[in-house]
Amino acid sequence: MPALNPVLERLRGGLIVSAQAYPGEPMRDPRTMDQVAQACVAGGAVGIRAQGLADLALITQHLDVPVIGLWKDGHDGVFITPTLTHAVAVAATGVQLVALDGTRRPRPDGRTLAETIAELKAARPGVLVMADCGGLDDARAAQDAGADVLGTTLAGYTGERPPTDGPDLELIDQVAAIAEVPLVAEGRVHTPAQAARAMDHGAFAVVVGTAITHPTTITSWFVDAVARR
Repeated sequence: MPALNPVLERLRGGLIVSAQAYPGEPMRDPRTMDQVAQACVAGGAVGIRAQGLADLALITQHLDVPVIGLWKDGHDGVFITPTLTHAVAVAATGVQLVALDGTRRPRPDGRTLAETIAELKAARPGVLVMADCGGLDDARAAQDAGADVLGTTLAGYTGERPPTDGPDLELIDQVAAIAEVPLVAEGRVHTPAQAARAMDHGAFAVVVGTAITHPTTITSWFVDAVARR
């Protein structure tokens, strides 16, 4: 792997925390997500992944770690920073990396992934791109398209691979074998042991979201466990 951008070097071997809440939830407030992000950094997170322009504008003001920003628009198909317009707006909040759908599926604005990445970097020089992939072929295509980081974020959600119980370690192995840019493991990492295993399988860094920043889901895990006794 060639010499890395200093922003990426700051993420090497560390934990990135995804601080997001779903629409309609009590925590769905930019100030709350900003505070959650700060608390995660206090605990040792080397980076934050967050979504929504208002959230990102606040978070980037208060943190000195790299922020991966995205904009979820819709619920099906390509909805993670789906168009160039979304990507440019995310970059304008001051994030260091823009995460976008890195699959080979058609994009709403008709651009290819390569066109989206090239035009984003032309519009916002210096910004880096994380491609959220669903499988090995996505990762290959995203790397060829100019992505700076490959993520396993969409593994099990696009129909290319079945959902796994925990992180998709097989996919991490596969992508690590072909990656010429950093590979970030993301998706269903629910325990410290699973995060460590993802690193052992070749991840450059690991993203954890739900298991740290989504109390509704965490509570439901405990409720279900108690109810089974």
